[in-house]
Amino acid sequence: MKALRNVLNKVLNVLAGISLIAMVLLTCWQVFTRYILKDPSSWSEELVSYLFAWASLFGASLITGERGHMNIPVIVERMGKGAQKALAVFGELIAFAFSAVILVYGGIEITKLAMGQMTSSMSVAVGVFYVVLPLCGVLNMIYTLLNIADISKGNFEAKEEA
Repeated sequence: MKALRNVLNKVLNVLAGISLIAMVLLTCWQVFTRYILKDPSSWSEELVSYLFAWASLFGASLITGERGHMNIPVIVERMGKGAQKALAVFGELIAFAFSAVILVYGGIEITKLAMGQMTSSMSVAVGVFYVVLPLCGVLNMIYTLLNIADISKGNFEAKEEA
C-alpha cells in the first residue's frame, strides 16, 4: 500500500508541477504578445485558467493523501484513542463519499454535458478540461481507502510535514 501511495504522490507531483510550469510559461507568453507584439494571445489566457484548475485539483488530491485536509482538533484531541480513531475513519468516509458523489459522478455528468460546448479561443471541447474532476475524484477515493487502512493499523493522526 505504501508503494501505491508513493507512486500516486510522484505522479501527482509531476502533473501539478507540469501544470504550474506551463502556467508560468503561458503567462510570460501572454505578457510578451500583449506588450511587445501588441497582439494579445487569447488562447493562452484561457488555457492558463484551465491549468490552474487542474493544478489545484491535483494539489487537493495530494493533500487528501497526506490527510492534510482542514480539521479542528481541539475537541478530538481530548477524546480517547478509540474515539480519535473512529472519528478519523469517519472523516475519511465523508471524504470518500464527497469524492464519489461530487467529483466522480458529478464530474462525469458535467464532462459529458460539456463535450458539446467548445472553448471560445482554442476550439476544444470544454469537457476535455473537465475530465480532471472524475480523475481526481477516483484518486481521492483511493487515497481515502489507503488512509483508512493506515488508521486501522493505528496511524490515525494526520501526517505533519516538518
